[in-house]
Amino acid sequence: MEEQKHTDKAKAKLSMLKSKVICCKLYISESQNAKVVDAITRIGQKDPEVVLLSKFEDDHYNRVRYTLASYIINENSTGEVKFSPMRRVLLEMIEKAFSTINLETHTGTHPRIGVIDDMSFHPLNQATMEDAAQLAKTVASDIGNFLQVPVFLYGAAHPTGKPVTAVRRELGYFQPNYMGIQWMGQVLPDILPVKPDEGPDHVSRERGAIMIGAAPLPLSYNVPVLSKDIPTIRRITRRVTGRGGGLPTVQALALSHGDDCTEIACFLDPDHVSADQVQQQVEQIAAEQGLEVEKGYFTDFSKDAMLEKYFKIVLSVD
Repeated sequence: MEEQKHTDKAKAKLSMLKSKVICCKLYISESQNAKVVDAITRIGQKDPEVVLLSKFEDDHYNRVRYTLASYIINENSTGEVKFSPMRRVLLEMIEKAFSTINLETHTGTHPRIGVIDDMSFHPLNQATMEDAAQLAKTVASDIGNFLQVPVFLYGAAHPTGKPVTAVRRELGYFQPNYMGIQWMGQVLPDILPVKPDEGPDHVSRERGAIMIGAAPLPLSYNVPVLSKDIPTIRRITRRVTGRGGGLPTVQALALSHGDDCTEIACFLDPDHVSADQVQQQVEQIAAEQGLEVEKGYFTDFSKDAMLEKYFKIVLSVD
């Protein structure tokens, strides 16, 4: 009997290692209110089938990012995603955020269009991009229909694969609305300039709107530049990005970060560009302007590190 139990456990662990895993990055417009952040964090930790891999808070940005992962189950006949425990956990975290955060009183140096600014879904292990897109669209439907918040889809979750940068430009996401460096209160008009993919056309001033997408997992790398000359650092940032003729696949924003620093916050595809290349490019261009650059830092795990942590936690649960 005891031997059979060990065999069953071994089979269960082997099955888990072959499972489909989806990662979700949930960006919430709050980090300065510890009580609110702690309450949302506890929801992300309470289900043993959902792993809270990391949490990144920044008081200047007034923003917190949660990275969660869990398995999915597909329908045998259609292959569609029929269940993931992460769906319920995400909705609980979102509902808690909506009940405790008011966008009208929010101020930060990172752009955002809502209390829940962005949710990105990424396939891990045996999962496919289509799996990630299906889960993203399911959660988007939940938020749009049940919570009545406008949702804009991007990446593989969008019918035409519209990139998140295109959605953001349509919504004026990159334009600070206070002193050229900050976003204060509600930033979208009451009636949206673009029809959302889910939810109402009108915007709650307290909640705002949300972007939800599916895409390959990027690496997040921030490079501090010791200057408050925002226009100059924005020009440096453009030269670093792929769109500006710099490093391919790199997306970046120049964001005010404290009294004497501006950060160049980058998303990069590690299969095409390394963090060292980004660092060198920023240092080289900044040196032309006589500006000093500090060593950059990652804000989240790599894909391999995420999977290692995920399986270490889920396989240790009896």
